[in-house]
Amino acid sequence: MAHTPRSSVGRRSVLLAAAASALPAMSVRAVTPVRAPVAKSRPLRVGVIDLSFHRASAGVVAQVLEAGDVDHQFTFAPHERLYERLGRGELDMAVSAWMPGSHGDYVRTYEHELIRLGVLYQPYALWGVPDYVPAVELATVGDLRRPEVAGRMIKRIQGIAPGAGISRFSQEIMRMYDLGAHGYEFANGSLEACVGAFESAMAQQRWVVVPLWRPQYLHARYRIRELREPQGLLRGVDDATLVLRRDARTKIPDRTLAILAGMSLGNETVAMLDERVGREGQPAAAAAAEWLRRDPDRLDRWALAGRRVLEEARA
Repeated sequence: MAHTPRSSVGRRSVLLAAAASALPAMSVRAVTPVRAPVAKSRPLRVGVIDLSFHRASAGVVAQVLEAGDVDHQFTFAPHERLYERLGRGELDMAVSAWMPGSHGDYVRTYEHELIRLGVLYQPYALWGVPDYVPAVELATVGDLRRPEVAGRMIKRIQGIAPGAGISRFSQEIMRMYDLGAHGYEFANGSLEACVGAFESAMAQQRWVVVPLWRPQYLHARYRIRELREPQGLLRGVDDATLVLRRDARTKIPDRTLAILAGMSLGNETVAMLDERVGREGQPAAAAAAEWLRRDPDRLDRWALAGRRVLEEARA
């Protein structure tokens, strides 16, 4: 199934223009008495959705912040908790918001308080089956209702946490296609449970459907064929976007902001990093540092691309 990425430069330019115009003017301050206590500026608080591929891409963001000497701390949380904290101002940045489909509803009420920075990759949700399941028999989600297909399928569709976009979309698919009437059940759980159920079925060459997404490390190990879903319940391609609260803008130097605005990893890179972090157990920071070392000029290119976006936003 082909997915055509959407351009996100226009809306990023509008939001970045507001960020650029909000830079504080320099002013002369009175000399602080020697005996007065000096308040230490708090670090940039970065929220990361607690799944391996989000951790993998956050490892690259961490390298950028460290290169810019930005004091920061990471918090890992489920989808709902992370966006609640971002909305209350308890977090300054999120890595990363899948906009507009998967995470758009979470930030809708306070989106005006956010600056959209770089689009790290372009993910999408899917329902997939092992490629040994014949496409002539099972090509669409609706085909799961056919008696000759339903009779061979594992009826438990193992998902991940309920707050994930793929989990919410899968519940809609269950209802819209009335799959429960054909013996199917959708179960929320951990990423490990989802992966384990799929790999167990693969090992036995059984027919199974997995609610998944790209990029994700299973695609690096197995050939997973996407089922067509013509009603659009899987929402199509998103932009995995770094989002920053406007009130935290001054915590990031201009060059670092430009790098973050110009960042682009791509689906294949995130899948590779996810394999190393989620499957091989490599620390996200180490995987990111190793990848960045292969191309020493990458941050400069991102900075150049980001400056162009910022300049266009100011114009």
